[in-house]
Amino acid sequence: MSTETQDTAPELRLAHPVGATVQIVVDTLFARIKSEEYPRDTRLPSERTLAAELGVARNTVREALDVLEGQEVIRRRPGAGSFVTYRSAPHSAPSPGSVAGETSPLDHLVVRGILEPEIVRLAVVNMTPRMLTALSETLSRIETVTTDVDAFIALEEQLYLQIAEGTGNALLASCYRLAIDTYRESYRTRLRRRALTPRRMQDYQKRYNTLYNAIASRDVGQAVEFIKLHLVEEQKLLLQDD
Repeated sequence: MSTETQDTAPELRLAHPVGATVQIVVDTLFARIKSEEYPRDTRLPSERTLAAELGVARNTVREALDVLEGQEVIRRRPGAGSFVTYRSAPHSAPSPGSVAGETSPLDHLVVRGILEPEIVRLAVVNMTPRMLTALSETLSRIETVTTDVDAFIALEEQLYLQIAEGTGNALLASCYRLAIDTYRESYRTRLRRRALTPRRMQDYQKRYNTLYNAIASRDVGQAVEFIKLHLVEEQKLLLQDD
């Protein structure tokens, strides 16, 4: 069934893996489309404009648009551009029986407090030079974002997942991915968007640069201590929201 006739569309489930940078562009554009920053039937900015805005090459944007078109999120019209065909579903609370529905913001923070120090510790020990390079590239992209909250969140999640995958422990990385997925499904995502002011994004950019430097220098103590302090700040933010 064409997306033109559907009331809603499912989450993106890619048939084939794509590069990390392409995935970030896909996630960023899809987040904007779902939030109706790019409403249904409107034309997306040009490839050149998106490439300049997101700090990537035009062929990266083109590949991301190929993915979105393949998922029937957009439709290209020769000579006219790319148009949104996805219709966002009305926001609803997580179902009572789901993990997200039964996870409070404090529960989520407790899980992060358990997982993140160990993830960072193992990442310091196990991340390869190639992984560190990829992490540095993600950090560089984060540092270019000043006001786009959805792009910042997508890159932030990518950074954390790269660190989790850098542990070399697939089960631990999967557990952390579940924590991120649960967060996405909960109302905390809306609060997160509200809290991410340009000043706070700038502060987070500095924090993640500090974390990267500790990981790259193989300083286990500094990296773990940093993430613990960062979690304390996240708890303070949570209490302010509440």
